[in-house]
Amino acid sequence: MIKCIVFDSDGTLVDSEYLGHVTMESMLGEQGVAESAAEMMSNFRGAQLAKIVESLEQKHQIYLGESFIFSYRRALEKLFEQKLKPVEGVSEALENIPQSICVASGGPVSKIKKALSLTNLEGYFKGNIFSSYEIGSWKPEPDIFLHAAQQMGFALEECAVVEDSAVGIQAALAANMQPVIYDPLNIYGTYEGVIAIKHMEELKLIFGQGENE
Repeated sequence: MIKCIVFDSDGTLVDSEYLGHVTMESMLGEQGVAESAAEMMSNFRGAQLAKIVESLEQKHQIYLGESFIFSYRRALEKLFEQKLKPVEGVSEALENIPQSICVASGGPVSKIKKALSLTNLEGYFKGNIFSSYEIGSWKPEPDIFLHAAQQMGFALEECAVVEDSAVGIQAALAANMQPVIYDPLNIYGTYEGVIAIKHMEELKLIFGQGENE
């Protein structure tokens, strides 16, 4: 029986993935580097920011450095304030699932909280927000999900994970939790043992009251 649902943040709760890559495209353009937001979104969905920057540095034989990452985060925060929205249907889903819920994301805690606050989702999670930066481990390693389950007080088999990326699903499988992939554009096809949804309100059918009665 599923008693706790662990949510990724970017692309799962908040519609932030494309905004992140638009920001990256713009800042790279200022450095004379041509990269498209769409291509980066396809290549780097769910990846750690430091790994994305490292990959781009290797590809283009450039050095961006810590100041670039700092400036990127500042620019992204401003774009969030202008354009960030919750994923369609997620508020209704959170209102109607009875399990305990938390967030486990690869982003810094400050970024997660800012995104949830701007989209009026932070109140659903009652401070149960866990970041890879707190434990020094990123997906596809399972550690952030193991940490979330421990902090929430649930056994691994009592937890489900809602993700929008392949690395997140790999981490959920490695953690022996029930993975749910939010895949509205049918990017990923079928994973064995993974529940696929195209709209967040489907979570009400999967994890609604009937599942726990």
